[in-house]
Amino acid sequence: MDIKKTNAARILDRQKIQYELIPYKVDENDLGAQHVADSLGEDINQVFKTILVHGDKIGYLICVVPGNLEVDLKGAAKVSGNKKIDTVPLKDLTPLTGYIRGGCSPLGLKKNYPIFIHETAMQFPYIYVSAGERGLQLKVAPADLVKATRATVGVIARVHPEDPDAK
Repeated sequence: MDIKKTNAARILDRQKIQYELIPYKVDENDLGAQHVADSLGEDINQVFKTILVHGDKIGYLICVVPGNLEVDLKGAAKVSGNKKIDTVPLKDLTPLTGYIRGGCSPLGLKKNYPIFIHETAMQFPYIYVSAGERGLQLKVAPADLVKATRATVGVIARVHPEDPDAK
């Protein structure tokens, strides 16, 4: 199968960073990270989602968090130098990032938003993030993703309070 390179992949190419493009079957009714992890046969802790949020001091920023966790708004505010962070309505995602839900990559965004990656990424040899379209993931070493996005690593995620199965 011929996989078309995305802008996110081309950015990694320009920086001479190794990665793999991994396709998976999209389920339009389930765009969640657990579906992606199951489709890839990978640990949900290594499949990261890209979330756009807005801080009261620095404006929009991107949080890259494990698929089984949610953005810890207080933690992300502290790490990013904001007093308060709010989630951004889904309708604003595409105009602000250039990406659609289920296909938002921390690479190749419309603007150079500050990027924050949850610290657990660093414990794995590789993680998965969206390659910039639904059905395609980037498999990349976390240190390389940090380098490529000039990200800050910190405690920015937490277990979803309503999730009884979360560890």
